[in-house]
Amino acid sequence: MERRINELPEVAEATLTFATKQLKVTANHTPALLGTMQKICASIEGEVKLVEKERKPEPKKGMTDNKKDLITIAVGAVLFVLGVIFEKTGLFVPMLITLIAGYLVLGGEVLITAFKNLLKGHVFDENFLMSIATLGAFAIQDYPEAVGVMLFYRVGEWFEHIAVERSRTQIMDAVDMRPEVVNLVTAKGVDVIPAEEAEVGDILLVRPGDRIPLDGVVIEGESRIDTSPVTGEPVPVTVRNGDEVISGCVNTNGLLKIRVEKVLEESMVTRILDSVENAAAGKPKIDRFITRFARIYTPAVVAVATLTAVVPPLFFGQSWSHWIHTALSFLVMSCPCALVLSVPLAFFSGIGAGSRQGILFKGGVSLETMAEIKAVVMDKTGTVTEGNFVVQSVVPVKGAEETDVLRFAGACERSSTHPVGISVLKAAEEKKLSVPAPTAVEEIAGHGIRATVDGKTVLCGNRKLMVRFEIDLTDAPAEGNGTEVLLAMDGKLMGVIRIGDTVKQDAVDAVATLKRSGIATVMLTGDNLNSAQAVAKTVGVDEVYAKLLPEEKLAHLVKARSKYGKVMFVGDGINDAPVLAGADVGAAMGSGADAAIDAADVVFMTSEMSAVPKSLSIAKAATGISRQNVIFAIAVKIIVMILGLCDLLGPAAMWMAVFADTGVAMICILNAIRILYSKKYR
Repeated sequence: MERRINELPEVAEATLTFATKQLKVTANHTPALLGTMQKICASIEGEVKLVEKERKPEPKKGMTDNKKDLITIAVGAVLFVLGVIFEKTGLFVPMLITLIAGYLVLGGEVLITAFKNLLKGHVFDENFLMSIATLGAFAIQDYPEAVGVMLFYRVGEWFEHIAVERSRTQIMDAVDMRPEVVNLVTAKGVDVIPAEEAEVGDILLVRPGDRIPLDGVVIEGESRIDTSPVTGEPVPVTVRNGDEVISGCVNTNGLLKIRVEKVLEESMVTRILDSVENAAAGKPKIDRFITRFARIYTPAVVAVATLTAVVPPLFFGQSWSHWIHTALSFLVMSCPCALVLSVPLAFFSGIGAGSRQGILFKGGVSLETMAEIKAVVMDKTGTVTEGNFVVQSVVPVKGAEETDVLRFAGACERSSTHPVGISVLKAAEEKKLSVPAPTAVEEIAGHGIRATVDGKTVLCGNRKLMVRFEIDLTDAPAEGNGTEVLLAMDGKLMGVIRIGDTVKQDAVDAVATLKRSGIATVMLTGDNLNSAQAVAKTVGVDEVYAKLLPEEKLAHLVKARSKYGKVMFVGDGINDAPVLAGADVGAAMGSGADAAIDAADVVFMTSEMSAVPKSLSIAKAATGISRQNVIFAIAVKIIVMILGLCDLLGPAAMWMAVFADTGVAMICILNAIRILYSKKYR
């Protein structure tokens, strides 16, 4: 389907994702395009319906397909047992009637589907093969085998369908936290309206036990909210008037009123869902390999089956019925369902397991690459440390005043969003200093700020900035721990502001876990060397490089790749975007800049270091399971096919064929979703 739709001239790109039942199409939209794609899908699988995506699917009414199938299987099983009893007691006519009835109950739909597909030219469709194989058993008067094999096939298909649907539902339910309705506060009281109708500025009431429906700001009330559904963080957070809240979190006790800041389509709950759906569409190499493998494998199997049916009877005078039966069994057992279903499902399960932990993978490719990571390269500020900078000291040079240093530095940082700048401005405000507004501001990446304040040219940044503008640093204090901000006015140094940061609580354990896994750790930072070395020593990082510009970080990343192999970069700043994009896998802290998050392959909503080894563990598990499924499915099929061709299976050939098809597929699917039930990833 995907290949045929991609061949349409209007379509730039189409990706069909089995795990989410979604077809993503980039195309020049025409009214007839949806109908054309529907015809393509229906010509391949008659039951497929192509519909435009709904906000939330309506629950199906009436009996589900699974229940109908179960009733059909139960009735067919009873008729099969009765037929076998009649055969054992020598009642031929009742046996024949009962088994034919059982066969039609179990295989009627298979026969009809096979006939329809045959008219479309799909000769080697699974339904067609099952029909020929079981009708062949009737032809050679092996009635119980015909019905028994069809029963076994339907049971296997039923379990396979249940496993796939349950895993898909569990993953999507875990990440789809979009609200159906919201409680809108009006002058008359509270109105319940559809969530998509809420607008920016609306006031919503959030009762205890409710999810925060949309991203917003608390304007009334105080409560503790459980952020674990979004970030994976188990400790509730206290919120009160003025605090921002994100959708998907649960209000645990107090009554809150929030002002909507983002509509449904832009809120966190929708972003998470879109991220998971888009991630599922990113097909890893092993998935693409299975697609290519099937294109070669299927014709090869058909050729071998044809030779099996023709050569022994034609050249060695053996039974036509026996070898045709063997060839049909061979075709049934060779069906690549186990590979086609379980491999993408394994990666989708990994994506779902990650989302439960507040880890948003952006594709199966990312998961697959992360399983091969040999080194983790990380930024310092906001990644290894909290980024909660506090001014520790202000050291003026001789002739300058401490208050002037802080006041003019605060003026330069008035519009800054960087944690260092915010801490400087906050310290000036705490001392109740009058911070003037600059008339001109120029940000120099990796250096600092040049501004015009009260008619004076002020430089505020690191030592590189001072050197660049030829500021005499003879009187500058020696470098110490922490981040230093130097201030110069009209070409003369005024002083140094020392700012401290704290290491994240889980950083030490996270780095230790990485090193136990044989993964090297490297820290790259624009901060001074003393501060960087102190943090690196505290957390146990192997290598540290300081005073780096964004392009220098990228150069060191390339060196790390050549030294260790595939590397993962973890950062949170806008200046990290180039390095994130240049790494084999880029990971962004959820608290970081939007540019960094957009450039990343995986986002850690918790902004905790522990998410790094956890994400690598999930990636290895998902990739490992997909490989297990490939090896297991191919090995079982090869063994059963060899036994069948060597005529070692005897009367059980068709039974083993069905097991090698639906049985192996079911086992592989259950293995694929194993990661969802692992306590390690809950």
